[in-house]
Amino acid sequence: MQNPVRTIEHLTIPMADGVRLAARLWLPENADNEPVPVLLEYVPYRKRDGTRSRDEAMHGWFAAHGYAAIRVDMRGSGESEGLLDDEYLPIEQEDACAVIAWLAAQPWCDGKVGMIGKSWGGFNALQVAARRPPALKAVISVCSTDDRYADDVHFMGGALLSDNLWWGSAMMAWQALPPTPSLFGETWKRAWEERIDHLPFFPAIWASQQHRNGYWAQGSICEDWSRIEVPVFAVGGWADAYSNAVQRLLEHLPGPRLGLIGPWAHHYPHQGEPGPAIGFLEEALRWWDHWLKGRDSGIMGEPMLRAYMQERGNSEEGRNGRWIGEASWPSRLITRRPMFLSPGQLWWRPAPSAELTIRSPLWCGASAGEWMSSGSPGEAPADQRFDDGLSLVFDSKELADRTEILGAPELVLELASDAPTAQICARLCDVAPDGSSERISYAILNLAHRGGHAEPAALRPGRFETVRIRLNDCAHAFAAGHRIRLSLSTSAWPTVWPAQDMATLTIRTGEAALILPVRRPRREDAALTFGPAGRGAVGAVSHLRPARAERSFSLDLIGGTAHLVVDGDAFGGAPLRFEDIATDFAHKLRREFAIRDGEPHSASQTVNHHCTLTCDGIEFRIEAEARMVATREAFEITARVQAFQDRLEIAERIFSETIPRVLV
Repeated sequence: MQNPVRTIEHLTIPMADGVRLAARLWLPENADNEPVPVLLEYVPYRKRDGTRSRDEAMHGWFAAHGYAAIRVDMRGSGESEGLLDDEYLPIEQEDACAVIAWLAAQPWCDGKVGMIGKSWGGFNALQVAARRPPALKAVISVCSTDDRYADDVHFMGGALLSDNLWWGSAMMAWQALPPTPSLFGETWKRAWEERIDHLPFFPAIWASQQHRNGYWAQGSICEDWSRIEVPVFAVGGWADAYSNAVQRLLEHLPGPRLGLIGPWAHHYPHQGEPGPAIGFLEEALRWWDHWLKGRDSGIMGEPMLRAYMQERGNSEEGRNGRWIGEASWPSRLITRRPMFLSPGQLWWRPAPSAELTIRSPLWCGASAGEWMSSGSPGEAPADQRFDDGLSLVFDSKELADRTEILGAPELVLELASDAPTAQICARLCDVAPDGSSERISYAILNLAHRGGHAEPAALRPGRFETVRIRLNDCAHAFAAGHRIRLSLSTSAWPTVWPAQDMATLTIRTGEAALILPVRRPRREDAALTFGPAGRGAVGAVSHLRPARAERSFSLDLIGGTAHLVVDGDAFGGAPLRFEDIATDFAHKLRREFAIRDGEPHSASQTVNHHCTLTCDGIEFRIEAEARMVATREAFEITARVQAFQDRLEIAERIFSETIPRVLV
């Protein structure tokens, strides 16, 4: 039976230094007389508008099922006071601990608090848990990571991700939006101008921290797993960029924990694309009931890890596949089986030695799709034959039997470079009888980081070294008659920025091996099911127009120059009108990449954001542009942010920074 829900659109929470954080609260109607646990989401994504329609359905649903739910704007965002200096700073976590203490003391709270969040909110749920605020009793962390350097939007394998520029400039655009005047009060304009004056140059801040150091250690809970004692439910999607952390959390956290990984992109599972979406809110309720209300919901009787074993092809619901369960992680059902490399082939036994060379065109990687997919058209990896033809390719024979893998494939290579810096991209693919090639997993390694990310070292040209590469975790069933393919290239554009040198790699086969985590199926998996996706009530929302997405790649065959353009609505979201608060919100995004083969320093990336917010009868618009180029010695990043009120320019900020490259 569901409870009537009372929504408080805006309230403020005092911090010790006088700053007040803004929040939106959902309460069961009887909470004042019968206090309940509180579920906290704590993000910089604007509780008033931004992701309003996504999150109010979840929080309202929890309130209808006996929990208070609250969405809090972080310091310096939305309607909260103060200024935001960077992501995951100590003050962010200290504020969260203060919010939790405030919540626990409210008359409608029984003293118990849980944290739930996706992406930034999933990150800081783990980070706050590591600070051990007494009232925090359990966490659900969705699409997040435990390692800010190795497994976030800034670097991959020690190479600079292109997403660092677009995400950093997106944060600049959002932070340049004003608080809602009618909620913030008469000082709203001064606060808005202060935000713009204080706007951090996010992409430059992050690009300047090129190696694992204390900057990245702050907020990386992998630095000390034992700090987290509360139960953790870690959730991810195979189409998202953050699925690797789920397995690490299961392996290393000392307390009770569960993992769930579906076929989804960067979404909550009840909104999961590609499907099938599941009844995740019901699973979350079972978790909260167990840890916050002491009810035997049966959730801790589920396997430690429930994962979607993907297959080739799609059904009406989304990806083909089935649910599987692992009682513990690492799993006893998994055997690490090596496949050995020989020219053009993969063998289940050691192969004769040979030396093979590869120097891919710099535009190899154009079919990779997005590093972080939101499930929008064109974001998934395309048929890999385009990039396979520019790579060293090793194929198995046609498989006699279905072969399932679960976990992280690994690659052991003996290689040499003719230059002091180089990259290698390894892609694991499923090749169907018709020749189509689907990417299952991949990894990119800046070879200067082959010995670790804290102290990189240049390669010695001509010297062979053994290099171990861990590919992203995956779950995939190779059908009988299909082939397993490993593709190796020296470029992964535009996913990462090119290496400082245009290198040729020599790969020595024989002992080189691709190690697959082969899983033995179990009968009990057939009993694993989830209910249909449910959601709570959402205020009246209108789409101002259909969502738009375009993606095009072109290659100048005379000049050898490649261009990639991604244009449309950010995260695939159409412009919205929130009818009940008379507010419109839209965010358009255009990204342009270019590179000329043979010239790694010809690479360029330009990002344009167009954000509009109409509230209280005022139209606000933010135009933000960021651009990045590089020489061998430095990255050059520039940006321009303009803020408009009813078409009148209120402020403009110009940014420019030259950042020395240190083996990146």
